[in-house]
Amino acid sequence: MAWFLNFYRCDTCGRIWTGEWSCTCDDECPHCEARDMSPFDSENLTDIVAKDADGFIAFRSSDSAEHDPDYREVGRFPTREQAEEFLVSVDTA
Repeated sequence: MAWFLNFYRCDTCGRIWTGEWSCTCDDECPHCEARDMSPFDSENLTDIVAKDADGFIAFRSSDSAEHDPDYREVGRFPTREQAEEFLVSVDTA
């Protein structure tokens, strides 16, 4: 399932916050509780690459993710570039 880090700016109080969701959805301002704030930017976190002692691990948010990304390891690689290329090459569905 897709996973996003959404960036919000409140139209009422002007404060900025972030929220992780499975879509680029509207959110409520945690400062003044104004509703229906749309993200002004989003970062796709469906796939991530993490360094470990032996190289790099590719992770993908599981299809069953609902309230958190529930990342699953999908491969280990000697370089970050190989991990990123693998994630691009495999089906995200």
